[in-house]
Amino acid sequence: MKNQFSIGEISKLHNIPVKTLRYYDEIGLFKPMKVDEKSRYRYYSTEQFEHLNTINYLKELGIPLKEIKAQFEQRDINYFLTILKKQQENTLQKIKELQQINHRFENRIKELEQSRNLDKIGVPFFKQLEERRVLRLKEPIRSTPELELSLRKLENISKRTASIFIGGVGVTISIQNIKKREFSEYNSIFLIVEDEEVSNDLVAVLAKGTYVCMYCNERRIEASAYYDRLFDFIQKNGYTIIGDAIERTIIDDYISKNKEEFLTEIQIPVKPIE
Repeated sequence: MKNQFSIGEISKLHNIPVKTLRYYDEIGLFKPMKVDEKSRYRYYSTEQFEHLNTINYLKELGIPLKEIKAQFEQRDINYFLTILKKQQENTLQKIKELQQINHRFENRIKELEQSRNLDKIGVPFFKQLEERRVLRLKEPIRSTPELELSLRKLENISKRTASIFIGGVGVTISIQNIKKREFSEYNSIFLIVEDEEVSNDLVAVLAKGTYVCMYCNERRIEASAYYDRLFDFIQKNGYTIIGDAIERTIIDDYISKNKEEFLTEIQIPVKPIE
């Protein structure tokens, strides 16, 4: 029975690129049984197949080649258990991260699907909201360029990435300014924290409670008329404002080129007048 295989034959038998086998040889992970002195051709034997199978097994588990090589050098069950347990911990962390990403998918898909069936555009309404954790940066924001710079600053300070907060960015207008009908300045920008464990000085809470809300077909709220409607609704229903107004863009020109589909929500925390 044939027991000598060229590198090309090994490549086909084990479905591994020749380039990879040469690299394994170069780093001392999987060397040929012999190398022809004249042609420099590499040859392997069936006795090495299990070695290669073990490399593939550990590689598919995500274990680095450096640690795989160390296992072959040591051939120690304690070390083998150590690298398996370490990679298991890494895998569990990745599963947790993927679950968080899936949660963001679910929230965003649900919100966008609901936005296509809204019948309360421009109409104030009451909404009960649960407590929401956010990363909040308090500083004056008076223009779109300032808003974008504040968002980058918040991203850098909190060590977040855009993949975390697309669709989860909001701004606030101070209660003092909305009571004075001044809407030209935001007093903070925030990122919604969904199901992640976050420990940061910027962590804040948007309180649980009753909010008067309104959906607007706008990329950004630029007309005080929206707030006039909200204030009239709050007053007529016997409520008073108890906190900063929140604005969050749900659909902008990066999601839809149709301006009629742009959507922003205003939320104002309120309580009944006693």
